[in-house]
Amino acid sequence: MFERRHEPLLPFRAFVLRVARSLALAFAIIAFALGMGVLGYHYLAEFAWVDSLLNASMILSGMGPVGDFKNDTGKVFASFYALFSGLAFITIAGIIVAPVAHRLLHWFHIEEDKEGKRQSAKAKRQR
Repeated sequence: MFERRHEPLLPFRAFVLRVARSLALAFAIIAFALGMGVLGYHYLAEFAWVDSLLNASMILSGMGPVGDFKNDTGKVFASFYALFSGLAFITIAGIIVAPVAHRLLHWFHIEEDKEGKRQSAKAKRQR
């Protein structure tokens, strides 16, 4: 998906599209994880829809649960959802940061030629 070290730096417009794709993927994962949480809290913990959304949002964002649980099934679900949410949070952060971090690291591996233009190391060797 990303260019290699010996390849030239991606044009800015293509980089912006790459960031947009990463953001879209991150939002899709958020929507999926939030949907699972809302359904689980509603059907397993017997919360109202709004309370289910609130609890799922708070757990997914790392803030912690809001409501009291009526049954043990809800408590078990909340436990597994909290573990899942922690993993989802790290995954989402990685997806969002990856294109920017890759571009920065790729930029550091590009060398300048005599005219002051930046080019990849392989392109410089071919000259």
